[in-house]
Amino acid sequence: MNEALVHEPPATVWKSDAVIGGVAGYLFFTDHGRTLRRQIEPALDDFARELMSFRATVQKAAGVANEGWKLLNDALGESGQHAPRYAGPHQSSPF
Repeated sequence: MNEALVHEPPATVWKSDAVIGGVAGYLFFTDHGRTLRRQIEPALDDFARELMSFRATVQKAAGVANEGWKLLNDALGESGQHAPRYAGPHQSSPF
């Protein structure tokens, strides 16, 4: 007999879903939960703003580093094109 295999999520998934549902219910459907949520929301907004600022800073630093590498390569004469290893007309490959 071939029985269809039913894949059920582990019990930890059910427990974590229950905890998340309980917290959401508390924060949205109780007076004390609403008060707590209103106190937490400004802190979360500040945290999100700081993360966005940090992200912008990292992007600027990456841009500066990229420009620095470009300037260094230009100064060394490596502008994206590598000269042949044996460029001299009288120099031959040692092999």
